[in-house]
Amino acid sequence: MPECFTILADEVESRIDPHFYRPAFIQFYQQLEKTKFEFKTLGEITEKVTSGATPLSKGDAYTSKEEGIPFIRSGDINEDKNINFDEVLYIKDTIHNKILKGSKLKKGDVLIAIVGATIGQISIYDYDKEANINQAIALVRLKQGINPEYIKAFMISTLGQKQLDRIKRPVARANINLDEIRGIKIILPSLAIQNKIVALMDNAYKEQKNKEEKTTEFLDSINDYVLDGLGIKLPELRNKIIYVVDSEEVQNKRADAYYYQPKFEEIEKAVKKGKFEVKELKEFITKIHYGASVKNEYVDEGIPLLRIMNLKPNKFDLHNVVKLPENMRKDLGNAFVNEGNLLISRSGTVGVVSVVPKEAESFAFGSFMIKFCLNEEVNKNYISAWLNTKLQKLLTEREKIGAIQGNITIETIENFKIPLPPLAVQNKIADEVKKRMQKAESLQKEAKEELEKAKLEVEKIILG
Repeated sequence: MPECFTILADEVESRIDPHFYRPAFIQFYQQLEKTKFEFKTLGEITEKVTSGATPLSKGDAYTSKEEGIPFIRSGDINEDKNINFDEVLYIKDTIHNKILKGSKLKKGDVLIAIVGATIGQISIYDYDKEANINQAIALVRLKQGINPEYIKAFMISTLGQKQLDRIKRPVARANINLDEIRGIKIILPSLAIQNKIVALMDNAYKEQKNKEEKTTEFLDSINDYVLDGLGIKLPELRNKIIYVVDSEEVQNKRADAYYYQPKFEEIEKAVKKGKFEVKELKEFITKIHYGASVKNEYVDEGIPLLRIMNLKPNKFDLHNVVKLPENMRKDLGNAFVNEGNLLISRSGTVGVVSVVPKEAESFAFGSFMIKFCLNEEVNKNYISAWLNTKLQKLLTEREKIGAIQGNITIETIENFKIPLPPLAVQNKIADEVKKRMQKAESLQKEAKEELEKAKLEVEKIILG
């Protein structure tokens, strides 16, 4: 909604964009400065504020997990401090210790996302292992005596987030520079109050973790329910170091040892021994194609774009959908979805599948996903449930190609083997999976609400 307001010349700071001077921000800062506690900028309480860089994607800076150093990007961090090291990229030791030596992480560093869709995300690097960051993250190393957990609690509350909202530039790719990070105002109550706030948030995170564990139990039960309904018994799976493969068994021109691990043959046998006939997915596919590879030029209003982070097993998370400019519609080609289509991740954590809901009708989708449509002979939600089982996930992982970040192809998806019970059984399985997903989502919602209550309590304590 358009706003009209006036500022005086002597009120102009380093920025000249209207967003920075919106009355709501000015009023917020006036309230913030009334605090009875000590008031400092982030720069005054830090030893170091810096960011990393991104080596060329086609260069030789990257390597395998086994040989490299974790390279943390803004999408890898979250406020619960958990980093999935299976998902991050890895850089060579020489890059870490020479070109990017200034952005090496230490345990206790506060991390702030300063570019793009995740801007404003706050975390703490809570690991002893060496790691590095790209330019989309600000590394904030605090002085001795400043509790990083308190700074995180402050920054994830409205008191920190509103400041970030003010200083981020409302352009196609929102960003904040390091001087602006240093200028963030921090309220510093006594150490006793800081510790009280940290304890309050720790308790909230524990409650959240308990709810999430219950959520995981519900989601895991889906896997067991689907396999039981299909009469598939989970085999004992072990990785073998030594095994023999005859030359006539070599398939698809694959010569890598992992592809021929005996455990995969055990899974295939278990699926065939189930109660129902097994068919290839391509018998039911009516349309299939890759997503669009487009520039990350995000805007406030435009074409909604589904990214891989929006795709979850048997559901979509539409809370963080970015938008592309309307003038990119032609570049997107046929990379749009309709209700009832299926999307599957083809890069990173491959094989994550869900049916497109009505809420995502006509959204575009990115190149790390593949869309496929099915005929009426199968229940789309049943197919999604099967493809998300642990057994099928292992078989999908097996099919990855590419050394650094493996991908699957359209041909891989077409050749998936699907246990095919009668439609009535498919419907029954799909309905039960939906019920369990809804229960899991309800628990997740409760956990989020309790955490938000804790953040509000933090604000009350800080503001007195």
